[in-house]
Amino acid sequence: MLGSAADAEDVVQETWLRWADVDAGLRAAVADPRAYLVRIVTRLALNRLRTVARRREEYFGSWLPEPLLTSPDVAQDVELAESVSVAMLTVLETLKPVERAVFVLREVFDTPYEEIARALGKTPVSVRQTAKRARGHVAARRPRMRVDREEQRRVVERFLAALAGGDLRALLEVLAPDVVVVADGGGVVATVRHPVVGAQDAAAYLVAAAQWAGERFSVGTVWLNGAPAARIEVDVTTALSFVVEDGLISRIYAVRNPAKLGRLGAVVDLAR
Repeated sequence: MLGSAADAEDVVQETWLRWADVDAGLRAAVADPRAYLVRIVTRLALNRLRTVARRREEYFGSWLPEPLLTSPDVAQDVELAESVSVAMLTVLETLKPVERAVFVLREVFDTPYEEIARALGKTPVSVRQTAKRARGHVAARRPRMRVDREEQRRVVERFLAALAGGDLRALLEVLAPDVVVVADGGGVVATVRHPVVGAQDAAAYLVAAAQWAGERFSVGTVWLNGAPAARIEVDVTTALSFVVEDGLISRIYAVRNPAKLGRLGAVVDLAR
């Protein structure tokens, strides 16, 4: 819903505090505690989305969601892995707040339309229309096909080997012709402000960055948001996530903003 682990934790904690403050007699009268809590979480998340909307509009450069360090097990649940991928979270960012809420509740958690309608204070008919509109929006922007995680791991390793070696030709062999590199430094650390488009420009930019880092440059593979990814250490940490299509990398998401990298030290249990 929020694309921010800190915001998500705040919403969950506030929901719990509200539930804990409910009088025991009134709590016993709640016929469906789960639906009640979903309603609170949804409304608090919508309020938070509206609050941060202006902040994100004024964000310096490209805004990307926080990378989450996950275990390889997450990839075995294809639906879960796709729903928390950086590519999907970036697409969800283009939805209006209510569309985003409806999409997440319906497509990720399979929440009945009637329950979503009660959570949002809308009619089931209106929710169905919103869901249809959101699905169409997401379908037009999400990656075209699902990729076997083992295949993605191999492609990512080829990319990292080429990057570490400063091998421009090897990079071009693993990048799609229309690859897009999006970087998020938040105006705090140096990075490109606008996306780099096209294999030639992207490869040249990546090689130049690696050469600038020199011996300070170290890279390793990690699992981020349910998919094989990379963690690069130079002056600051950089988390790289990828979209792989037809055996080539079509998107690279580079998060360098230190404020978004604080949770890379602990694996997130998405099963919760």
